[in-house]
Amino acid sequence: MKRRGNKYGARKCRVDEFLFDSKKEAWRYLELKEQLANGKISKFKRQVKFEIKVRDVRICYYIADFTYRITETGEDVIEDVKGVRTAVFNLKWKLMKTIYPEFQYLIT
Repeated sequence: MKRRGNKYGARKCRVDEFLFDSKKEAWRYLELKEQLANGKISKFKRQVKFEIKVRDVRICYYIADFTYRITETGEDVIEDVKGVRTAVFNLKWKLMKTIYPEFQYLIT
């Protein structure tokens, strides 16, 4: 039986010790890693888990591809790399912006 690929055509990619869901996400990781080395960003993390709660009831979790701080402005950023925006992603993204307004949000 033939193995089924990713629903949206993404191919997993390994960079350093990490396995990424797509080549696009791996390339973005390399760009951010370079910015970290150059001092443009700090507090860089991958796959950060955020709890989405409404009125003390946990609705779900959102896992950000990357979080970091822009050194020049001090802004904290939540970044997600997307090839296809699904309805579930759009809903979680809106909830995140509402629950965690202190972050800047970026979709690449």
